[in-house]
Amino acid sequence: MNTTSNKTLPRAQGFSAWRVGRVVAVVYLLIVLGMMFLETWLVYPAPPRDWGNWKPTGFNYEDIHFTSADGTKLHGWFFPQPNSTRAILYCHGNGEDVAAVGEFAAHLSNVLPANVFAFDYRGYGQSSGSPTEPGCIADGTAAQRWLAQRLGIEPRDVILMGRSLGSAVAVALAVENGARALVLENAFTTMPDVAAIHYPWLPVRWVMKNRYDNLSRIKRYNGPLLQTHGTADILIPIALARSLFDDAPSKNKKWVEFAGRGHNDPEPASFYADLDKFLAAVSPPL
Repeated sequence: MNTTSNKTLPRAQGFSAWRVGRVVAVVYLLIVLGMMFLETWLVYPAPPRDWGNWKPTGFNYEDIHFTSADGTKLHGWFFPQPNSTRAILYCHGNGEDVAAVGEFAAHLSNVLPANVFAFDYRGYGQSSGSPTEPGCIADGTAAQRWLAQRLGIEPRDVILMGRSLGSAVAVALAVENGARALVLENAFTTMPDVAAIHYPWLPVRWVMKNRYDNLSRIKRYNGPLLQTHGTADILIPIALARSLFDDAPSKNKKWVEFAGRGHNDPEPASFYADLDKFLAAVSPPL
């Protein structure tokens, strides 16, 4: 009796291990599918539309409504600087909207000085639709063309400036439409690279729809490039940004680090001085 029991025990253990392994595999697959379903929400955590001050009084701006190539209605704020020929299109991060960056854009317009246009991607702020990678890039193109038309210049004469997710939009626009200069804050190589750091247990490099492959795109941009990053950024580690900068073929590029600055910390005073000095060589204010 004991002999028979001992002979069947390994088979029972093997069967039990197989069942446990199958359960683990099914649970893992469900988690992967769930994260795939949540990808849009994770990549584009737009602030609720009723948040933010949409009628600020602390600075002057023009409320602008324009249309993307597919008919999506978009919205932005234009900060005119009549005595300047500089034109900057600002592409904000994935957790921001125009109301959140308005004060920064107004300050940028005044200190450089420059005509600044900050806009919302589809699904953000007062822009309609839902965000996707092709859609956000198309919206950026529409904004770049609006700004160029407003100032009577070519789209390639617009300075493109992007932060975090906006850096990817700015890089894509620079490659597709040209740019007077490209300014990147807290940029990354690819979206899956960032996701892999925060979700190392998920096959993000295989399943993510939103790629934002800055690393491939930047190799096709040869114009002036200024890239800044904080050393304490844990959302997008500085190593990713540095890798992107090193792969940029531009002969006129500058790298600036801000010691102790995190991903969402405000720009230090030196940021504006560095930016003004850089732009003076490629886009004088008068």
